[in-house]
Amino acid sequence: MTWSSLRRCQAIGLLLTGCGGLAMAQDSVQLQRQDKQLLQAMAYAPATGICAGIAIVSPGAGGTEKGYRYLGEALSALGYLSVVVGHPESGRRALREQVRREGLRGGLAELITETDAYRGRLQDIAAATQWAQTHCNSATTLLIGHSMGAATAMIEAGARNKVDTQGSNAFTAYIALSPQGAGSIFPQGAWSGIQKPVLMLTGTRDTELGGASWETRTEPYRDMPPGCKWLGVIDGASHLNFAGNGLSRKTEMLTNQTIAAFLQGVRAGDCKAPPRVAGIELNVK
Repeated sequence: MTWSSLRRCQAIGLLLTGCGGLAMAQDSVQLQRQDKQLLQAMAYAPATGICAGIAIVSPGAGGTEKGYRYLGEALSALGYLSVVVGHPESGRRALREQVRREGLRGGLAELITETDAYRGRLQDIAAATQWAQTHCNSATTLLIGHSMGAATAMIEAGARNKVDTQGSNAFTAYIALSPQGAGSIFPQGAWSGIQKPVLMLTGTRDTELGGASWETRTEPYRDMPPGCKWLGVIDGASHLNFAGNGLSRKTEMLTNQTIAAFLQGVRAGDCKAPPRVAGIELNVK
C-alpha cells in the first residue's frame, strides 16, 4: 500500500480488507538525507481525523524501521503521525559487521560510541521530520529513542557528550527508553542544560552493557533541572523488553500508558504526576 492510499483509507475510516485491516495505518517509506544517503522508515498514520503531532522513533543499535511497532501503533492511536527510522550507520548490517570483528559485546560497545553513527542518526531524524511535516499540520514534535536511540534523543536535546556530536534541541519533547548514565557516551553532569520536557523509562532488570546496575540509568533525571521531567521505573523490565520484540506485554503496556500521560501533560502545560499505576514507580519534577 502506498502512503497516499493509506491516507485515503485513514480519512474515510475504513478498517476492512480493502484497506489492509487493522494494519492499514502502517506503511514503508524511503527517505533521503541532506547528504543524499537513502534510508528506510515505517510510518504510522494518525488514527484520529486530525494529526496531533509528529513522533520520530529512533531504534537501538542494530535495530531497524520494522521494530518498535508497539510504539508506532500506540502513538498513532493518540493521533500522532509516528515514524520509526532505520539508521544505515548503526542498523542491523552495521552491527553485524562490528560483531564479526569484535564479538557481540565489543561490537556493540564500538558502535554506540562512533561519532559518524550519531551524526548519521541526527541526519536520519531530520529527514524523517521534514517528510512528516509535509503530511501533518502540527507544530508539536516528539523524539523517542531506545538504548542507542535514547542516547541520540538526549544528544539532540542538548546533552554534552563524548562522541563530538551536537543536537539542535528542535523537538517539543523527548522520551528516552533505557537512557545511559555517565560513561563511554556521556560525561558526568551531561544533562544539566536540558530544559525541554523529558520522559525517561527504565526497569529493575535493565542493566548496562558493561553489567552496571539499572540505577545508573536514573542519573540523567537527577541531573536535569526541574520542569516537566519524568522518570519511570518498571518493576522487572529488562533492556530488551523495551525493544518491541513482544518479550514483555506488561512493559509495553506500561510504557504506552506512561507516554500517553506524559504527552497529555505536555499538551496541557501541566506535568504533574498522574494517578499511581501498579508495576511502575514514577518520579516527577
